[in-house]
Amino acid sequence: MTPRPRPDDTPKKTGAKKTGAKRTSAKKPAPEDKKPAELPTAGRTADETPADEGAANERAADEKAVKVRDPAGPVPALPVPAGPVPAGSHGPTGATPPAGVGPADRQRLLDGTHHDPHGVLGAHPAPGGVAFRAFRPYALGVTVVTGELRAELRDDGDGFFSGLLPLRAVPDSYRLLVAYEGTVLETEDAYRFLPAIGELDLHLIGEGRHEELWRALGAEPMEHQGVAGTRFTVWAPNARGVRLAGGFNFWDGTGHPMRSLGSTGVWELFVPAIGEGELYKFDIARPDGSRTLRADPMARRTETPPATSSVVHASHHEWHDTEWMARRADRPVHEAPFSVYEVHLPSWRPGLTYRQLADQLPAYVRDLGFTHVELMPVAEHPFGGSWGYQVTGFYAPTARLGTPDDFKYLVDALHRAGVGVLMDWVPAHFPRDEWALAEFDGRPLYEHADPLRADHPDWGTLEFDYGRREVRNFLVANATYWCEEFHIDGLRVDAVASMLYLDYSREPGQWVPNEHGGRENLDAVAFLQEMNATVYRRNPGVVTVAEESTAWDGVTRATDHIGPGGFGGLGFGLKWNMGWMHDSLDYVSHDPVHRKYHHDEMTFSMVYAYSENYVLPISHDEVVHGKRSLVSKMPGDWWQQRANLRAYLAFMWAHPGKQLLFMGQEFAQGAEWSEAHGPDWWLLDPAYGAEPDHRGVRDLVRDLNTRYRGEPALWERDTDPSGFAWITGDSADDNVFAFLRHAADGTPLLAVSHLSPAVRHGYRLGVPEDIPAWHEILNTDTARYGGSDVTNPDPVKPEPTGWHGRAASIQLTLPPLATVWLRPA
Repeated sequence: MTPRPRPDDTPKKTGAKKTGAKRTSAKKPAPEDKKPAELPTAGRTADETPADEGAANERAADEKAVKVRDPAGPVPALPVPAGPVPAGSHGPTGATPPAGVGPADRQRLLDGTHHDPHGVLGAHPAPGGVAFRAFRPYALGVTVVTGELRAELRDDGDGFFSGLLPLRAVPDSYRLLVAYEGTVLETEDAYRFLPAIGELDLHLIGEGRHEELWRALGAEPMEHQGVAGTRFTVWAPNARGVRLAGGFNFWDGTGHPMRSLGSTGVWELFVPAIGEGELYKFDIARPDGSRTLRADPMARRTETPPATSSVVHASHHEWHDTEWMARRADRPVHEAPFSVYEVHLPSWRPGLTYRQLADQLPAYVRDLGFTHVELMPVAEHPFGGSWGYQVTGFYAPTARLGTPDDFKYLVDALHRAGVGVLMDWVPAHFPRDEWALAEFDGRPLYEHADPLRADHPDWGTLEFDYGRREVRNFLVANATYWCEEFHIDGLRVDAVASMLYLDYSREPGQWVPNEHGGRENLDAVAFLQEMNATVYRRNPGVVTVAEESTAWDGVTRATDHIGPGGFGGLGFGLKWNMGWMHDSLDYVSHDPVHRKYHHDEMTFSMVYAYSENYVLPISHDEVVHGKRSLVSKMPGDWWQQRANLRAYLAFMWAHPGKQLLFMGQEFAQGAEWSEAHGPDWWLLDPAYGAEPDHRGVRDLVRDLNTRYRGEPALWERDTDPSGFAWITGDSADDNVFAFLRHAADGTPLLAVSHLSPAVRHGYRLGVPEDIPAWHEILNTDTARYGGSDVTNPDPVKPEPTGWHGRAASIQLTLPPLATVWLRPA
């Protein structure tokens, strides 16, 4: 049955809004031996067409799968039939042709506010044949080519072209010849394609449960309905219309309107012949009638800042880390050696690309013995001075250092060197740049609708709306994206405390209590629990680490275990121990003569050491903005500063918890870190007079990691109170701390830190009576580290003299400002 024309003479829409809507199918292709005859000439009526010619025309109309002929060759031309033009229409003569776009649709397409351009443009059944409509601004003419048929469409003005062709059904394929001044382009019609995103994808997006969201939204090069191109999809539920702009259309999206796929808020357009490397943005009509040009929130590649366009990307990297990926889940992280070297990639070796870094960083980290690197944020960000902590491209590695595949190459190289890769991840906030996420489609979308909840008071940024399922999905999928697409081994989640509390950095009256009257951000709690549960379920062996600076209960507790406060755990694997960091740095910054008054700052951490699974972090935050470098925090002259640093590092490596050290501190850099120039590598130049002093500290860090990895006592029971025992924690007058660490099989290691500049001979310490002798395996005062070489070279045997509450004891020589490790001989 022929559909009834709409009042504006535009054929009825085919329901393209709904994914999976089917166009009217043509009949089965005619046999190959049926050749289309010459087509009727323009203006000839049915009564004037000879019977044999009409039969040939019917056969031609039924022909579907005919190869498109070379447009330069002799192809029968079919001009658009002339006919009466309804009054009040909009053509070049003030009228709409029978197959043309009606006034309402026409204006919406011109304004960029059409929700269903595919229902108007393209090929559609119409009385008398098939109506072809094209919207090609700036074109001089458009011709349809399908099989042996070539028909020039009528120019209806404003870039609209239309024609009614005497076909019985919509052809499965056809092409457009678009004439511009000086050239003719042959192309597929973007508006003949069904949606290139599936019903299940849309359902999961609507539910906020699409765990592989990056495969559904963004720019995806693909073959669709047998044609190569790129599918563009974007979530913009408040938009009145969305158009695609890019280098391929000279940044004028007028001719590339996208279609809305119903209540999901997703807009879609498959563009033939667009491939990798193309620049693009979304031209969005906002509810207030204004327009905004936005980068793709799901872009997997971007231009190099300060340029802001998104880039169509497809990965071609072939991974070579199969062995690493297969065994990374063999041992739980909290029961394994885990020492981390924190790196700011752009400034570690300024000027190096990802691939050039891959030639240097893995070898350096492996030589120093660190088990992992932690990369400060890699996701794209507009301002380098933010160090990456104000992200605009959550799915794109920064283009400053290369392509996404280049970054994969670096991760691959680290894995092949036996080094795990952690990445700083920033789901707490995002900047207000007008081309990025802020009021993306004209209204608060990614940020909270309440300005009090949206404004981040510390950084002038916007906080995510964790209560909105699509936003939560955007972030949860992003966490899994880095782990799965880039083989990241762990996410260090930035600024967790700012997410957890409604009153974080806010005064009374600037925040509203939750439904229970409390200050906890229940939406953020639910988001963090979902993120951790999803990451651990999908990626065995991956660890999440919280930078959380408060005493929130259960940061590393399982999400299904309810704590005293009534909340389930957040589900992180590890948590930064900010209390230990501040207390211990405060202690070592005091002159030794005053340290006895601050002794508890070094021991207090053991009061809560097993409340969470901890990392001991000496991060970038502690060596910038006037806080001084790590060695410069130490009191005394240059020798004492280095001695204090060495003793402190060995104390840190022996303390329960994992270790993290920021680049430059491994060789006692004296200046604060700056992203503008990075570490002072010249300090390690043999031509520099003090080079041995810096090399000595680096040699110690290497030996600390080597000894650490070889001593299960230092990591197997990191989260088990049975893995630690004080020998003396109250020798304040002597500035001495001594404790035992125990491996799972009970093997002990004795760590003694003496943070006074004096040498103490015959210093007695209580020890287990079942150990026949102790052997010194590390001494930070050794000459090769730059120390005074006061050591205990011979095995030390216990005496049956009770001390420190133990039946046996040993006597040691304690070097000045040093830490000593001993194990059973």
